[in-house]
Amino acid sequence: MHLKIVHRGVTIAETRRGVRTLETSHPPSYYFPRADVLLEVLSSSANSSFCEWKGNATYFDVVIKGEFLHNIAWTYQQPTSPFTVLRDHIAFYAAPFDGCYVEGEKVTPQPGGFYGGWITSKLAGPFKGISGSRFW
Repeated sequence: MHLKIVHRGVTIAETRRGVRTLETSHPPSYYFPRADVLLEVLSSSANSSFCEWKGNATYFDVVIKGEFLHNIAWTYQQPTSPFTVLRDHIAFYAAPFDGCYVEGEKVTPQPGGFYGGWITSKLAGPFKGISGSRFW
């Protein structure tokens, strides 16, 4: 599948080797191999989080053409054994970018701000992140 992220006219990431993850009540999240990411626009963030399934995540900021996007990408440097495929991959929130695409279709970001799912026209919700979905 073809995945692409564009912001301010710059392709930040593009791949046909991405990894798609699915969680209950979520649209897919997509992870790009590091080799397919414009790494010079990333800088490590002090932010981290823990996923009971995937392990500890660390975050990146994106700085592009003078614009600073804080905690906009994440990676699992040492994912749990069921998710080792995510090692050396980076996922991105879709909302702040000018365009995130799956097979050429511009995605809609998962609602709520915390979750990183990408919604395409082939998916039906409701998805976690909407009002009232905190304890789904």
